[in-house]
Order: sequence, then C-alpha cells, then structure tokens
Amino acid sequence: MAEKQIGTVTHWYDKIGVAVVKLTGKLAKGAAVKVKKGEEEFEDTVSSLQIDHKDVASAKKGDDAAIKLSQKAKEGAGVYLVE
Repeated sequence: MAEKQIGTVTHWYDKIGVAVVKLTGKLAKGAAVKVKKGEEEFEDTVSSLQIDHKDVASAKKGDDAAIKLSQKAKEGAGVYLVE
C-alpha cells in the first residue's frame, strides 16, 4: 500500500475525539487515513470532516480541517492517505 502524507496534526480535542489537521494535500470524507508519530500509528476512516465548524465533503491543501478519529492523535503526528 502506497502512503502519501497529506497533513500534520496541529491540535487534538480529547473530549470530542477530533484532530485539527493542517493539510498539504486533498482529503475527502470517507477516505482511509493512517496517523503516525514515532512508533505509534493507527488507521481510521474519515467519518466527519469540518472546516470552520461546517461539514464539508472534502478539503484541500492549505486548509485546517477537523477530522473525527477513533484514537488519540498526538500533535505533530503525520496524516497519510491509505490507497
């Protein structure tokens, strides 16, 4: 499986399980992503994608997108598209 980094986690909201990702590539709702920092990594599906508290179907390079994740994502973690 090819992995392409599409962003970096800039903030984690623990109570709601949401990571804010500074995007360097395109991300769409329903995409499979891998979150990786050091030895820790997990895969997830983007079930919720928001920009400025509004639901969007996709986000592009340069956006700060909020994505809901099943596990904690540390700040500075890379977000990769799983193809």
